[in-house]
Amino acid sequence: MIQSTLFAKLPEYISTPDGMTIDAEGNLILACPNYADQSLPGCIVKIDKDKNITKWVDVPVHPETGLASPMGIAFGPDGDLYVCDNQGWPGKPELIEKGRILRLRIKDNAVEKCTVVAYNMEHPNGMRIRDGYVYVTQSTLNKVKDPSGKLVSCVYRFALDDENIEITNTLADKNILTTFITHNPDDQYGVDGIEFDHDGNLLVGNFGDGAVYKVTFNEDLSVKSNEVWAQDLSQLITTDGMFMAEDGNLYIADFCGNAIVRVSADARVECIAKSPDCDGLDGGLDQPGEPIIWNGVLVASCFDLVTGGDNVNTGHEMPATLAQLEI
Repeated sequence: MIQSTLFAKLPEYISTPDGMTIDAEGNLILACPNYADQSLPGCIVKIDKDKNITKWVDVPVHPETGLASPMGIAFGPDGDLYVCDNQGWPGKPELIEKGRILRLRIKDNAVEKCTVVAYNMEHPNGMRIRDGYVYVTQSTLNKVKDPSGKLVSCVYRFALDDENIEITNTLADKNILTTFITHNPDDQYGVDGIEFDHDGNLLVGNFGDGAVYKVTFNEDLSVKSNEVWAQDLSQLITTDGMFMAEDGNLYIADFCGNAIVRVSADARVECIAKSPDCDGLDGGLDQPGEPIIWNGVLVASCFDLVTGGDNVNTGHEMPATLAQLEI
């Protein structure tokens, strides 16, 4: 096992860190939905090579809810930042189906233009961009009833220039790429982490089942197959954020297990770092939500909020933290 260490204690304006990406200058960009304290604006943070942490922008709030909750983020080819604004994650009835996909043009540390790509989404979560499209996991589709009674979730695909697409959270949505069922009756939470492998296949983590699916494509980018690619519940409980390394290894944040898991190109699953319940201040994995490899180390955001069930985590503490692993 690798011992995680502290990467950073985060400023007091961050209560919940989540998705990460890297900008064109090599800065680490962090999305902070701040679910643990929604009096704090949902924001995007920039961390430079010297680990200086600055608030880049507050995400424009939803005009009806007054909130913004950025989770998955990714840069488009033109430098615009695409954002999963997951309004519904806390489960408040008035916020369900208020989620959005936003496209932010940021200049001089301010949002110059905010385009709503899609709106009325139930639970947009993870995000990746490839070949002119943005791919988004939606962790729940509660309106869709499978005969098994189990939860249905999906991946949406939008063109990068799409605007104001109204989502119904039903199978009538033309932007649904493919759907998934979560079979674990004790954790009915759907797809979350999302990544592309080096062959252009889409890898999707089904959170509740601890399974990674591989979605392959036909030449016209329609779905050719969607099957479980990697699963080993002795090593991986839940699949939150995922990151594909240059060497072909996939790194996964095991949210409930306080762990980081590596899946090799031959689909072998191995837990490489694990922490007990902790506050993260000594570098422990305090409910890791997403991993990323940055400047030669694996950085994990510590979500540190959900308790009960299979979660090792028992409570939220401040300050929020990022952990790191030497891999």
